[in-house]
This record gives sequence, C-alpha cells and structure tokens, in this order.
Amino acid sequence: MYLKKFALDGRTAVVTGAGQGIGLACAEALSEAGAAVVLTDISEERCENGRLALEARGHRVETRVLDVTDSASVDHVAEALAASGRSADILVCNAGIAQAGLPVELMSDADWLRMIDINLTGVFRCCRSFGRLMLEKGSGTIVNVGSMSGTIVNRPQAQSHYNTAKAGVHHLTRSMAAEWATRSVRVNAVAPTYIDTPLLEFARQDTALFNEWLDQTPMHRVGRVDEIASVVLFLASDASSLLTGSIVAADGGYTCW
Repeated sequence: MYLKKFALDGRTAVVTGAGQGIGLACAEALSEAGAAVVLTDISEERCENGRLALEARGHRVETRVLDVTDSASVDHVAEALAASGRSADILVCNAGIAQAGLPVELMSDADWLRMIDINLTGVFRCCRSFGRLMLEKGSGTIVNVGSMSGTIVNRPQAQSHYNTAKAGVHHLTRSMAAEWATRSVRVNAVAPTYIDTPLLEFARQDTALFNEWLDQTPMHRVGRVDEIASVVLFLASDASSLLTGSIVAADGGYTCW
C-alpha cells in the first residue's frame, strides 16, 4: 500500500533549471518513479547536457527551453504541453541563481532586481502558468525549491537579496497552497542547506568560510543533490497527500541552532 503512494506512472512532470545540480537530480528521481519528465532550462545546451546525463543512466526525458524571466516563454511551454494532451501533473520550480558576499550598501538595483526576478518572480510565473492549467483539470502538485536562507540569515556572507527572494518563495508557496487547497492543487516547498553542486565551488576555495558553514551544521556536512530530490519526490507523490503549504527543511539540522 505505502510504496505505491510514491509511484508516478502516467503523470507528466516539468522541472525547471534541470540541466544540472538539484534540478537534474529531481528529474531523475521523478523519472525513476515512473513520471514522463519534461526537463527544462534556459538554453538548448543546458537541456541537451541534462538529457544526455539522464539517458546515460537509463532515463528518457523530453526537453524544452524555458526562461523563467520571460512570461511568454513559460506560458508557451505550459500551453504547448497542454495542447499535446500532456498538461503537467507535477511542477518542480528549481531554476535559480546564487550570489553571496554583496552587502546591502554596495548592492545595485540591477543586482537586487535580477535576484528577485529569477528566484522569486520566476517561481511565481511558473506557478501561475502551470497552476492555471492544473486548476482547470482539477488536480496537480507543485514543489518549489526554497532554501534555509528563507528562514534564517546566513553568516558570515552577505546575501540579503538571496535571503529575501527565498523567504518570498516560502510565503508564496503557503499563499498559493491556501488559495488552491479546495481545488485539488497542492503546493509545497523544500528548504535545502548548502548542497554540493557547481554553485558551491566558490565556497570550497575559501576554507575558512566553508569550515564555518560546517561548524554551524549539526550534521557537520553539506547536502547531496539526491537528498533534496528524495524530498521533492515525496512532495510530488501521493505519499504527501495531506501536505500543502509545507516548507520541508532539508538542512542537516542547520536551522535548529
């Protein structure tokens, strides 16, 4: 009974920013559970890199170029899938950027707006376009990738724009969940700690910074992409059918202190 709740056979899953890192791992997890995965990213090259990586592991996925900063691009992918009879049953909003070491007093409007546009408004655009179609058919599940940075202020690096964007993702998640709860569309989020991806390479070069992060983490390690993808799979599946508006911390205990 219980293992069947994780099965996604017959469902279409769209993952944004899936060319590498957490998004790629999420695409693999959903595919392994039986979903027909549509891997999306900002360029053909990133989509192709993701597709080849998954095919090498025995997974077949479809790819679409999707730019979360462009409403027309998001609408096009959502509507094209619906027109082909494969409207998304699952949406994973993972696309995002990271930037640290930029104090507020030195932050330009461009720095702030770019972060908010990609990491927060990009999630809104995708949830709006795909969520609208889910509401029309009366079912769907959305999983947003937030961050522990949406709950705490990271130290020692300055990244107010990133923290603010992720806090917005968390509250957007709760707000949509409340609006759509009676219409059979669930919305949840995962809030990861520092994850071992290419985005973390800058920190590995700064031993003092990296060690401080580890010292602040009860498990004394960073996370792996598969550990986040496992939470996303749970939230995307019927195993989490009572959850909506939940922000699941996957942070090695970081926010406990």
